[in-house]
Amino acid sequence: MYEHFFQCPYCWEEVSMLMDPSISRQTYIEDCEVCCNPIEVAPEFQNNELVGFEAREIGQ
Repeated sequence: MYEHFFQCPYCWEEVSMLMDPSISRQTYIEDCEVCCNPIEVAPEFQNNELVGFEAREIGQ
């Protein structure tokens, strides 16, 4: 597993998420551990290294 730290697009707090680097491109929803709002997370891995990452708000 790969741990990545980033800023929540809702509350702006730094949060971390564990991601599976064996899947090269992923898109999924995970709640912020601070404010509990849903974040669409889209990491991209190459050779088990994170090469791209987006965290977006989900319009509710």
